[in-house]
Amino acid sequence: MKLLTSKVFWGLVLVVGGLILLLESMGILEGSEAFWMEAFAVAGVLFLVALLSNRGTWWAAIPGLSLLGIALGLGLDTFTNVSGEVIGAVILGGIGLGFIFVYLLQPLNWWAIIPGGVLVTLAIVAGIEGSDSGPISGAIFFAGMGLTFVLVALLPNKVGRMTWAWIPGGILLLLAILVLSGIESLINYIWPAVLIAAGVYFLLRTVIKRNR
Repeated sequence: MKLLTSKVFWGLVLVVGGLILLLESMGILEGSEAFWMEAFAVAGVLFLVALLSNRGTWWAAIPGLSLLGIALGLGLDTFTNVSGEVIGAVILGGIGLGFIFVYLLQPLNWWAIIPGGVLVTLAIVAGIEGSDSGPISGAIFFAGMGLTFVLVALLPNKVGRMTWAWIPGGILLLLAILVLSGIESLINYIWPAVLIAAGVYFLLRTVIKRNR
């Protein structure tokens, strides 16, 4: 859609948004939350329509779903009594889904799996922060991060297998198990050991290549 690349259109959007914020700050305009919810929702839909009309604009999935997530979060904040943690989870989840769709639309963009997985994991953790989750939230955080890298290693892409992703994936899953087991104090020893092992690995690879 040419509308999304029009400087005049986005200039008008910025001017209108700035005027609304100014009027709200001066106390002239009240109850603008509903306006911003609708504005973010319309903007998100415009990006998704652009994506549907041209699959080459895969990048539009990120702002499209992010804006819809923000709109939903504003709606929940305005019209419901849900906690701030849930609202944050909705917004983070929307942004994360945008990155996931980038990969689904174009597997060449394997990198999108990482921010997508991280943001969805943070959304889940944020959603349960308000409850007495104990070590569960920490375990979910490490497990989600680990599974993200496992997916990088397993999911097909046009670049080739990302075997390196098994290393951070395995380490993070191990940390999840340690946290869930209540022996997270071992993490203080695992991180230095991992760094030393990684350093030795790269040094050995360098020496072997030079001797060939």
